[in-house]
Amino acid sequence: MHASEAGFQTLGAPVDNRDVVTWASSADRMGDGAADRGYRLVVHTSVGGSGLRIRLSNAFGDRPVTFDSAYAGVRSAGAELVRGSNRRLTFDGAPSVTVPAGAVALSDPLPGRVPAATDLVVSIHSPDAAGPATGHWMAMQTSYTTSGDHTAEESAANWTETTGSWTYLDSVSVRPPAGTGAVVALGDSITDGWQSTTDLDRRWPDYLARRLAKADTAVKGVANEGISGNKVLADGAGQSALNRLDRDVLSQPGVRTVFLFEGVNDIKAHTGVTAQDMIAGYREIARRVHAAGKCVVGATVAPFKGWSEWDPAAEAVRQEVNAYLRDSGDFDAVTDFDHILRNPYDPERILPFFDGGDHLHPNDKGMQAMADAVDLKGLDCAGP
Repeated sequence: MHASEAGFQTLGAPVDNRDVVTWASSADRMGDGAADRGYRLVVHTSVGGSGLRIRLSNAFGDRPVTFDSAYAGVRSAGAELVRGSNRRLTFDGAPSVTVPAGAVALSDPLPGRVPAATDLVVSIHSPDAAGPATGHWMAMQTSYTTSGDHTAEESAANWTETTGSWTYLDSVSVRPPAGTGAVVALGDSITDGWQSTTDLDRRWPDYLARRLAKADTAVKGVANEGISGNKVLADGAGQSALNRLDRDVLSQPGVRTVFLFEGVNDIKAHTGVTAQDMIAGYREIARRVHAAGKCVVGATVAPFKGWSEWDPAAEAVRQEVNAYLRDSGDFDAVTDFDHILRNPYDPERILPFFDGGDHLHPNDKGMQAMADAVDLKGLDCAGP
């Protein structure tokens, strides 16, 4: 057992400095967990490597939760796994682990290699889960549940119930070639992927991972730490970006750069938040990321005229915030999502071709355009 740099208790062997996050989701409080429940969770890797490890989170629990069985394999289709790929995970050499309230647990490295851009399936079972579960409710990915422990099975026969959430699992890491790093996208529902096509990995960080895989860059891992409705300054839909920065972002292994794209929920909430309030929050995040020895890329807030909460006052704050983001120098690089997504004939609105239909969230084409706008060299600003 050891204390992580982020200040929360972590069970298992310390993170190896060769580990790099290949997938992650932001932790939040969910409904109550259920005893004797199995979860078959489908996640998509970014960077490939050996020594796969998973992190199980009880960050929002009010009591310990035991996981008595955990497996990882490669998906064939639906809940069915590629034959021979499903292997048991251990924790300090044991097949089970009890995670205290507020803590996380890291599995031991799994021998063998996990490919990049692969549907990995993590199957876990808890005999005693109760009270608030920790997880990520809007996965934009179908996973599976069951009663009883069927984690070792590669067949889909007993995994007949579906879920659109990831429960208890909050990150996966691997050991890629030396010098490889990762970028973490810290954001809200746009980063989380709302209005992108479910089960096709078309969130903008997914498109970014595909670009990085083909690029001559040491940054290959991509972790998506978006939460729908999330704000920079205030808790609500998940803890604020300021309050979850350590746990969701800086604690992930191999992170070289943090990509901050958040603020529209603060601006449109009509709670009296000013541009100066927002700027203070952005500066605090940039300061803490730099203090952790990592780079930070900022992104401008995208247009949202036509959304029910838009008004000229909110637009004025957005414009002032974006001017700061473009020109302040607080960030190592800036991506101008506002410029990419806006309608040139009505720049307060998203371009119809990119509009997912609600005038706030981009569709698949908009998500791809966002990823294409990211300067990949700007993600490698820290160097190897």
